[in-house]
Amino acid sequence: MKTFSISHFLCILLLACSYSAHADLSQTIKQVKPSVVAVGAAYPPKAVPRGKKPSTYWGTGFAIGAGNEIVTNYHVISSHEVDIAKNEKMVVFVGQGERAKAYPAVVHKVDLEHDLAILRIEGKVKPLTLANASLIDEGKEVAFTGYPLGMVLGLYPVTNKGIISAVTPVVMPAFSSKSLTAAQIKRLRSPLNVYQLDTSAYPGNSGSPLYDPETGAVIGVLNSVYVKGTKESVLENPSGISYAIPVRHVHNLR
Repeated sequence: MKTFSISHFLCILLLACSYSAHADLSQTIKQVKPSVVAVGAAYPPKAVPRGKKPSTYWGTGFAIGAGNEIVTNYHVISSHEVDIAKNEKMVVFVGQGERAKAYPAVVHKVDLEHDLAILRIEGKVKPLTLANASLIDEGKEVAFTGYPLGMVLGLYPVTNKGIISAVTPVVMPAFSSKSLTAAQIKRLRSPLNVYQLDTSAYPGNSGSPLYDPETGAVIGVLNSVYVKGTKESVLENPSGISYAIPVRHVHNLR
C-alpha cells in the first residue's frame, strides 16, 4: 500500500486551503454584487432629447442602512451636470445589463474633506454591512466590486482582489479655493490616512466598496481619481496601485 510523507500531506493541505479561499470569495461576490450600483443620470424613457444618450454612468456606489442610502465618492456626483431643463435626473442603476433598473436619487449628505457622499433613492437595494471603524492591518487581503470604465464595459460589475500594501497619509485636494476651510488647512499638518492597494482601479471604480473577502463587510470606499491624482501627480505613468478611504469616515457621515 502506498504511503504519504509529511511533505505530501502538507501539499494537499495547502491546496485545500487555497481552494477554500477561492470558494469563499466566490460566495462573497454573490452576496455583494446585488448591493453594488452604478451612479449616473438618465432621461425619461420616452423623452430623450435628440443627440443625447438615454443614460450615462459616472461611477460606482453601494447600499447601506435600510437599503435606500447609497455611498459613493463626492467627486462622482460633483463632476457632472444634470440637464434639469430636459427632465434628466441623477439615478442609481440596480441590476445588470439591459435588465438594470434606474432609481431616482438625491444627495443626502456630503463630506468634501474625505470625498464621500450619501445619496437617497426611491427604492431599496440589499444593503452591505459596514465593518467597525478600526484601521485594517497592512497585508490584509481585500476585494472590491464596481464598474470600471463605465459605459465602455457596460453595466456588468467587475471584482478585483489584492492586499492592503500600506496605510499611507494623503492630503485631499480642495475642490476650489473657496472650499478650503480651516479644518482642511489644519489637516495639512495631519494628513488623512488612506489604504494603498496593490491592484489597479479605474475612474469608474470610484465609489466601489472595499470589503473583506470572507465576510463581505465593507472596510473602505475606492477612490481612483482624487487620491491617485494627489499621491501620484509626479508620475508620468501611474503605477498599478489604487487607494481607498477607510470606512470610519462613512460611519462619521451617517
